[in-house]
Amino acid sequence: MRGDFKARQPIQRPPWALPEEAFIAACTRCGECIAVCPTKILVKVRGYPEVDFKRGECTFCGDCAAACKDGALPLAGSTGVPWRIRAVIAESCLPRRGVECRSCGDYCAEEAIRFSPRLGGPPVAEVERDACTGCGACVAPCPVAAISLA
Repeated sequence: MRGDFKARQPIQRPPWALPEEAFIAACTRCGECIAVCPTKILVKVRGYPEVDFKRGECTFCGDCAAACKDGALPLAGSTGVPWRIRAVIAESCLPRRGVECRSCGDYCAEEAIRFSPRLGGPPVAEVERDACTGCGACVAPCPVAAISLA
């Protein structure tokens, strides 16, 4: 039997995507959302668009939703947030291992990553969930891939 048995992160669809089952039913895999993404974070995986935060951040410009004619990304009339994901910092974060690093905070325009001082070690990164937009700007700069969005 063949297959992809590697542990896979949950699929992150473009902003304003319908719930997964409805998204799969609506998306025609045309690729228009991928073509118009200014930060090039949308990639085609198994035919459908997914966000790859290792490539950069989402600016929530709405270009992908505007290009979607299938209704899979219904931005029109939306007053809600584009998604509910937020940054999560793993134990592999360098300051948690005693090494000074603030690269994630340097890239966070929302200033949602704070560094709490501690005795005997460098300040530790913490995410303020209410301030985090889930844009992913902090993911790619992390030298040890300790940040994910969930």
